[in-house]
Amino acid sequence: MGDAEGAGFGAGLEDALSGRMHHTIRTLGVERARELAATAEDRRCVEAAHLVLSDDALEAGFLHSGFALTALPHRKPVETLWRREAPGLVLSVESGREQSGEPVGIPYGAVARMILLYLQTEAVRSQSREVELGRSLNHWLGEMGVSNGGEGYRMVREQSRRLSMCRLTFYQATAGGEAVRVDNGGFVRSAILPAPGDTADQLPLWRESVILDEGFYASLLAHPLPVREAAIRGISGRSMALDVYVWLAYRLHVLSAPRPISWAALYGQFGAGYRVIRQFRANFREPLALALAAYPEAKVDVGEDGITLRPSAPPVPERRIGRH
Repeated sequence: MGDAEGAGFGAGLEDALSGRMHHTIRTLGVERARELAATAEDRRCVEAAHLVLSDDALEAGFLHSGFALTALPHRKPVETLWRREAPGLVLSVESGREQSGEPVGIPYGAVARMILLYLQTEAVRSQSREVELGRSLNHWLGEMGVSNGGEGYRMVREQSRRLSMCRLTFYQATAGGEAVRVDNGGFVRSAILPAPGDTADQLPLWRESVILDEGFYASLLAHPLPVREAAIRGISGRSMALDVYVWLAYRLHVLSAPRPISWAALYGQFGAGYRVIRQFRANFREPLALALAAYPEAKVDVGEDGITLRPSAPPVPERRIGRH
């Protein structure tokens, strides 16, 4: 085959950032791309890109578009109130409490995002607040790479409990700058999992169904954001990459001209947990590369001053969205 990289082919993070990785896979095949991937991060990008490029189903998932601008924490927070601000929108999540008054904790990380994505997707597809759980959720989480045994079991149980008991509020800014409460409830009206009754490292049966909070459901139907299920599967274990992918899915397809985004602005949206911009910038390239690997249509330039978003096709074609 010769010097593939010298011929403009590559399978590293920089290739994912520039879009060359998709060209490599399409031209040389995924096996050659895997050979060119030098690190675990490179290989993760190759696998995510391959999943999307080989996906013929084009299935759409859905989530509230507010999560494209604000998000849950990535790591276990110590505070009992999580607040994130974005232009025109504020997300506030308050921990639920035990009967004793002890806080349960705020949902966080990739598993919480995956459970929420399932609940929202099924609600939009069925146009119903009542979402079937049981085998459906177990199967979906398995398809997305979330283990239902051992540590995976403990994390799913913990995040389900936190999601079931927390209080969610979206505030939207008016033209005059006043913050107006959009909805103020929870994600769901009842527990997602049965009460703990065993110590086995396997998920017990879920409840037969769960009912989404009325305010959250109404807001979701008013502001649904379609995403590609194959892409979510490719990046499911990385919460920052999930947030970046959702943000790109929300922003790129509505642009009419290139839009520069400074590192300071990116830090303001995605930098929770990083003390300084320099630290954030050094660690942001990997989740950005993974998100772009899972979004072949995305056109994004990375530069010294930040990134530039360019008008791009949506991750899910309009004709597929209409089916749900």
